[in-house]
Amino acid sequence: MPNHAAVPFLRRRSTAVAGVVGAVTALGVGVTLSHVFAAAPAPKVVPPTANAAFDYQIGGPYTPGKGVTAVSRDRSARPVGGLYNVCYVNAFQAQPDALGWWQKNHPDLVLLDKNKRPVIDEDWDEALLDTSTADKRSRLADVVGAWVDGCAKSGFQAVEPDNLDSYERSGGRLTKADNAAFAKLLATRAHSAGLAVGQKNTVDMLPDSTKIGFDFAVAEECGAYDECGDYAKAYADRVFVIEYSDRGFSRACAGFGARLGIVQRDLDVAPRGAGGHTFRTC
Repeated sequence: MPNHAAVPFLRRRSTAVAGVVGAVTALGVGVTLSHVFAAAPAPKVVPPTANAAFDYQIGGPYTPGKGVTAVSRDRSARPVGGLYNVCYVNAFQAQPDALGWWQKNHPDLVLLDKNKRPVIDEDWDEALLDTSTADKRSRLADVVGAWVDGCAKSGFQAVEPDNLDSYERSGGRLTKADNAAFAKLLATRAHSAGLAVGQKNTVDMLPDSTKIGFDFAVAEECGAYDECGDYAKAYADRVFVIEYSDRGFSRACAGFGARLGIVQRDLDVAPRGAGGHTFRTC
């Protein structure tokens, strides 16, 4: 049933547009509706600064400690006023409790093995999403892109699409190029929403970082694996580092403590007050 109440508004708008077009045309200037309703400029994308004091809170939010200037939180959490907020999105794999949703709503976007069972990242019990074709990447970008838009609407300044390296756990079913192409779609979506985009791990993707559209990096255990320098060089020190072991934390701080935002967290990134909570900065 049509909404008759909306018709007068539409007529008034049409009359106003006609008046603007008529007035400009009377001055001898060619005009079209595209001139009248010019596209709004894209929101400004602001990357993080180098050496920001960082906390990694994707396991659950809590009040940041004194001196912290940047924080990463799950997309379901609220950003922190006055800080630089990175929105965590599991973009390339399904959260364990979300697999049923994917299978119900987008079953062909879950990567399957030869027995038609989901391919699982056994370390985290997460099913891999299927980035193997342009069509599937486009439809995945519609789903994950809506989450990215939600990050921007919530007030985050950046997004961290996780599991960029899922192709390494796919048994050859996915390629680096597949995931790079999907990451580029997400970066474009994020930038259009005014969000900076962080490359999450995957040092092998560094040569493609500019082409994809990454603005900074979120690197887990780069100290433990002697990779911090690679990220620092690629992103002009705009790198957030998370170490889980004492050895990795010590190595990262010794080499890059004055240049990068480095934090040590427990492997479960437990909220403050929960068992196993660890938070240390250099």
